[in-house]
Amino acid sequence: MVCEKPLCFTLAEAEALRELALARNRIVGVTYGYAGHQLIEQAREMIAQGELGEIRLVQMQFAHGFHSAPVEAQNAATQWRVDPRLAGPSYVLGDVGTHPLYLSEVMLPELKIKKLLCVRQSFVKSRAPLEDNAYTIMEYEGGAMGTLWSSAVNAGSMHGQKIRVVGAKASLEWWDERPNQLSFEVQGRPAQVLERGMGYLHANALIDDRIGAGHPEGLFDAWANLYYRFALAMDAADRDDQDLLASLRYPDIHAGVEGVRWVERCVSSADQGGVWVDY
Repeated sequence: MVCEKPLCFTLAEAEALRELALARNRIVGVTYGYAGHQLIEQAREMIAQGELGEIRLVQMQFAHGFHSAPVEAQNAATQWRVDPRLAGPSYVLGDVGTHPLYLSEVMLPELKIKKLLCVRQSFVKSRAPLEDNAYTIMEYEGGAMGTLWSSAVNAGSMHGQKIRVVGAKASLEWWDERPNQLSFEVQGRPAQVLERGMGYLHANALIDDRIGAGHPEGLFDAWANLYYRFALAMDAADRDDQDLLASLRYPDIHAGVEGVRWVERCVSSADQGGVWVDY
């Protein structure tokens, strides 16, 4: 099955769903669609090979401006997002914040959150108790730090989803409004812009290439890449092809559970006045 995120309202529900899926040998894909962009794989490979050095900072945001006013009064697609009965305990944390969170998990699979602090606001007052803006600070095991800005009231911003990873030697940055480029900045050297589809990229960043460099790809292509992986995983599970399953990377039930865990911990921190909580 393929499920929208967040996977469930509570961590207990998400873990119960995971147990059920594993017991019945069912594949669950979660719709973190931006992970299908090819340059996410390039970033992962560069980090894994040490091109950035020791990771120090992860700066993330998904901060658009389309809900700066109470558009839900006329827009049914927004109404459910700000209704706790339908959206659960959060709005932007679950709706947009979990997207760059998952990108960070793909790029930095060894980086684990130790504790976090979150504050959240309802600038459009009718949305309370759900937030339309939130800031989260994360401390990772090993000492690296991360920030994630989740917002629907960043007036003037079209989409505003970015992730920047800072190491001891270099940084990289990806922006979903320009998904075919990846910025790579080595301290003391001119900045580079890596282009999708080019032969200098790592092999894993070229697996999904269809049309070559120079032809722009967008969100539909990213979704297609993920749905293809979902289909391969479902077929492999039916045939008990464990080797193929182990080789596929896609937002699975475990990624869905982690998204719910993050939202739940953020809400817990914010509702206690913005305190550090263990992850």
